[in-house]
Amino acid sequence: MTPVPAIVRDGMAEPLLEFRNVSKRYPDFALDDVSFSLPRGYIGGLIGPNGAGKTTIVKLLLNLVGRDGGWITVAGLDPVDDEVTVKRRIGFVHEVPSYYEHLSLDAIGRVVGRFYLDWDRALFASLLREFDLPARSRFGSLSRGMRTKGALALALAHRAELLVLDEPTAGLDPVFRRALLERLSAYVAEGRASVLISTHVTSDLERLADFITYVRAGRVVLSATRDELAERWALVRGGPALLDEETRGLLAGYERSAHAVTGLTSDAPALRRLLSGRDAVVERATLEDIMFYMGRSC
Repeated sequence: MTPVPAIVRDGMAEPLLEFRNVSKRYPDFALDDVSFSLPRGYIGGLIGPNGAGKTTIVKLLLNLVGRDGGWITVAGLDPVDDEVTVKRRIGFVHEVPSYYEHLSLDAIGRVVGRFYLDWDRALFASLLREFDLPARSRFGSLSRGMRTKGALALALAHRAELLVLDEPTAGLDPVFRRALLERLSAYVAEGRASVLISTHVTSDLERLADFITYVRAGRVVLSATRDELAERWALVRGGPALLDEETRGLLAGYERSAHAVTGLTSDAPALRRLLSGRDAVVERATLEDIMFYMGRSC
């Protein structure tokens, strides 16, 4: 396969993770022309409704299914051509972690560690203690939250360059959830590693993610930095008269009732200029707002 040419964006070198024009077709679903990237040293969020294609994207990254078109690279390597090398650089935590049910976490660590050149046995033991996990308890006896903590310890213990987390906060108590988010921020702080989080809990990404990619019906409908989202995307609220021809042209989606209109724009500066002096409120849009109103496209 011909090497993928390097990409430079805004002075940043080639991304650690790159999807470019990736497609995957099933009889009843198609992932079409998916492109997004994640530079080294950053956290990316992958969001979208159920059935949007997030799981397919993760499976393609892990080479669990074959792509029908496009490029995927991790640190410049193709997950198909360089599968072993790429998988050694990735730490993956599934929404419902599954390991040998009859083995203890300590034993699972000994098995998993053989596959990674950078496996750190002492770090794994330290993480089990930090996460308050019983090293000698059978994996099958652990609660869902404890299973997730165990999977996180396994992913972190080989110092993965790319952590791929599928709904990582599901089943976690609020205290550990906050501690996990802080740990992930620290994990990328040195600039060596990146984290990709696929989640429905958009509130976590509001504080954590540097990049957001929103997938709907197999297509990327939005991929931007957190700063770009804050600058360009906004909600507008006003009376029915707000929804005139000019305003409608600046809305990516809206809902209306007999007495009010709430809409989403991707060009907040232009909308503010248009509504200057009119009875309307323009405020920052959350990720949940973006997902909701883009699902109600004009």
